[in-house]
Amino acid sequence: MTRLLVEPARPRAVREHPYAPWFAVGSVCVGAFMGQLDASIVTLAFPALQRDFSASLAAAQWVSLAYLLALVGLLAGAGRLADAVGRKLVYLYGFLVFTVASAACGLAPTLGALIGFRVLQAAGAAMLQANSVALVVTSVPRARMRAALGMQAAAQALGLALGPTVGGLLVGSAGWRWVFWVNVPVGCAALVVGRYLLPRTRERADAARFDWPGLLLIAAASTAALLAISGASGLGLSGAAIAALAVVAGAATAAFGVRERRAASPLVDIALLRTPAISAGLAGAMCGYLVLFGPLALVPQILAGRGATYAGLVLTTLPAGFALAALAADRLLPRRLGNRSRCVLGGSLSTVAAALLCLGVSGWSLFLLGLGLGLFIPANNTAVMAAVPRRLSATAGGMVNMTRGIGTALGIAVVTLFLHSTGEGARPAFAAMAAVAAVATATGLVARTPGEPRT
Repeated sequence: MTRLLVEPARPRAVREHPYAPWFAVGSVCVGAFMGQLDASIVTLAFPALQRDFSASLAAAQWVSLAYLLALVGLLAGAGRLADAVGRKLVYLYGFLVFTVASAACGLAPTLGALIGFRVLQAAGAAMLQANSVALVVTSVPRARMRAALGMQAAAQALGLALGPTVGGLLVGSAGWRWVFWVNVPVGCAALVVGRYLLPRTRERADAARFDWPGLLLIAAASTAALLAISGASGLGLSGAAIAALAVVAGAATAAFGVRERRAASPLVDIALLRTPAISAGLAGAMCGYLVLFGPLALVPQILAGRGATYAGLVLTTLPAGFALAALAADRLLPRRLGNRSRCVLGGSLSTVAAALLCLGVSGWSLFLLGLGLGLFIPANNTAVMAAVPRRLSATAGGMVNMTRGIGTALGIAVVTLFLHSTGEGARPAFAAMAAVAAVATATGLVARTPGEPRT
């Protein structure tokens, strides 16, 4: 029984192979691919879920929002746990939980049951995502960190790229349940690959008492905020209930900040946030993922009349551009172009592309948006992780992924809010994304890796 709580060693042939670090990166890329495939596929299922369960768009979106809320609440805690007990151990168990929950989602008899199984799926995803960045960072030499994180980002983008196409085909032919069942074979393969290719944890943080009050407060803040946005987007809540939820969100956020400053073992390490490269980088990550996931929720609604397959094909251009930039940027751009400059360049390109989408949805504009985000996000995450001690890699990785979850949730919720409240179609939503992309560009001015010149 105790063997189940011990990280399994890699075979000697793998451990001593000169490409062992890249085997580990490849294994993490499987998880990155799987997570983003699931995220982008689900958005294509919204219209089918609305029809099958006779639900509104705001209600169907909670299949994604409940997942993201649980993910946001659990990521930082999963990271702290992994730093203490072993990142490989938590990562592998995360795959197991995610795979079993995916099968359960495909069998869900009601919308409520589906949302509940998605919360369980999010628990597994939190165990995966809190460790993915840390496993990459601790497996490769520091000089190759940006290239390795670029590979991980490209795997995420590949999952996003295939998601709309595969999701559109699955929903249009086999039905929405296969959107979840497709995760099962990938998850089983990833468990085997991770068992033999991932390294055991060499540097661990001291085990400490878990910050349950902090977890409850951040869960209350994020849940209340997204419920308030969903209420304003047509979920069927009264104006008084929406106002009360907004007050609860603000109060819980303030209480969370006070708690984290006073806790002996805080869920979010406030000391890390005092470093500009970390605090600005986390803000940039949230903005970047909001801009990335906003169109994934918006475009299927715009093109719903032309079928899920067509919408998926058009939407694929966004993550395709992301994948191309994430893979090619380190090869094509000068090495002297540091993280700060790459963030500004990528953010500026994203801002222009989002502004072009205000004029009409096109594959070229979505592709351009993907290029900008594929340049911005890997450089931004590298700037964050380079400023963090290795013993806290999973903690910081959990914080990166927590802000990514918040950005993703906001991308979905804000799009629905604009569609419901303005009555002017998609243009105001794309204008809001352009503004957020401009904020992301501004964070790049201070998301600087230590030692990088201020050029």
